[in-house]
Amino acid sequence: MMKRRPNYLAGFGSLVWLVLIGLPLYVMLAATLQSRPDYSSNGPLSWPKHFTLSNYTQDFSNGFGHYFLNTLLVTLAVVAIVLLLIPPLSYAIVRNQGRTTTGVFRLFLLGLAIPSQAVIVPMFYLITKAGLYDNLIGVILPTAAFSLPVCALVLTGVMREINSELYEAMAMDGATPMRTFFQLVVPLSKGGLSTIVVFSALQAWNGFLFPLVLTQSDSSKVITLGLFNFQTEHGIDVPGLLAAVVLSMLPIFIVYLFARRALVQGLMGVGGK
Repeated sequence: MMKRRPNYLAGFGSLVWLVLIGLPLYVMLAATLQSRPDYSSNGPLSWPKHFTLSNYTQDFSNGFGHYFLNTLLVTLAVVAIVLLLIPPLSYAIVRNQGRTTTGVFRLFLLGLAIPSQAVIVPMFYLITKAGLYDNLIGVILPTAAFSLPVCALVLTGVMREINSELYEAMAMDGATPMRTFFQLVVPLSKGGLSTIVVFSALQAWNGFLFPLVLTQSDSSKVITLGLFNFQTEHGIDVPGLLAAVVLSMLPIFIVYLFARRALVQGLMGVGGK
């Protein structure tokens, strides 16, 4: 039996990847666990000699908790809109192959070619005229709208993998389209549903352009805008800033940790198998 030769190139590539990913995470975590004077004297690569969590507590005392809640509210609202609209839309597109549904699907796909920067001026005009400027609703609506095309594309692809014989079996059992949707399609599309939840949550949580243009007051700020508060006339509070970055990463990391398997299945288009 021939022995497999070790793949040195793959090992070297893995080592490079580990350094590129691990070093910034190490620098970020080490900075958050030491005071600003210690960070300035020890340098960014040094591990803290005296651990402290004051950067995290100070972030919340400086209003970061409010930005966190605003971002969480926007994210939950965007995910709710996506889950309310995309599953029935994708189901209708898959089961009805008429011109109307095909045209609607192509219209959604057209949104993939339109960057948010291209419509920010008319979007600002519409939001202002609707009286939603400097309101979280004015951030939620366009963020959800730009999440819909990708979510429709992903979930439609997943639902098309469901065997047509299962639909026929449900029809022979006397199931209505709504019953078929909830008892057959939704359970077999968990991978795709997890994918669109994670994608839309990422879009909302990391959103920057719409909150920047469509909000103004401190009460409407989200995390991505709140990070600017760490830059003062005396410089940048690097440990405090990186502590805020760590806190902003945790929710999405936790969501991905629990949904990673279903997320991979949805991206591979095998949610119905």
